[in-house]
Amino acid sequence: MTRSAIQLYTLRNVDRPFTEVLELVADAGFDGVEFAYRVPDADVDAVVATLEETGLSVAGAHVGIDDLEDDFEDTVALYEALGVENVVIPWLDAEHFESREAASAAAERLEALADRLADRGMTLHYHNHDHEYVDLDGETGFDAFVDATDFGIELDLGLALHAGDDPVARLRPLGDRSELIHLKDFDRDAGESVPVGEGDLDLDGVADAAATNDSDWIVYEYEGEDPVETLEAAADTVRDLC
Repeated sequence: MTRSAIQLYTLRNVDRPFTEVLELVADAGFDGVEFAYRVPDADVDAVVATLEETGLSVAGAHVGIDDLEDDFEDTVALYEALGVENVVIPWLDAEHFESREAASAAAERLEALADRLADRGMTLHYHNHDHEYVDLDGETGFDAFVDATDFGIELDLGLALHAGDDPVARLRPLGDRSELIHLKDFDRDAGESVPVGEGDLDLDGVADAAATNDSDWIVYEYEGEDPVETLEAAADTVRDLC
């Protein structure tokens, strides 16, 4: 069954203790959270206790590739303590998608990490932006990367839309690779993230694809102002899509 979560980057500028941010998320009605940024500096025991108290589950965590490659043991230990099973690489520079050879090399690099994480009971995913969509004579750098890999793809629907892709058509063939779906609604004319339901995403198509793919999580993200004010409405919308 698909569940609702929020990417905590949405609330990165909320001036409250991290545990209170988690409480806001739970009160809004989300099932879980996807970690980013503040959690490495938080009190792990306090975070775990708050998750237990609120009933929030952990959908995953965005973890920089350098942290994994340069300090694998300590990085994995932190996220193990937080109950993370899905590790998401949130960014690779544009140079990794500028040719088929570059995309293949990036794929090999992440596949090596995926194998190491699998040994620790974790699953690797990659989260796209729009710079992966370099034209490579009939396909994109993102096409080449996806075709060269078999780990999870956390498709950022809004940024795929912004890049000129059809997010639902991209999502469907991912099948069981789409355990995590990043629901960032996007206004194409304004070129910006908007609260879910106010942009150009085909939400019915997303819901249908998520059900067909048996995705585990639809993860809400919003990069605009006053994100706290969007929480309850967003939680309702995402739950309706699950």
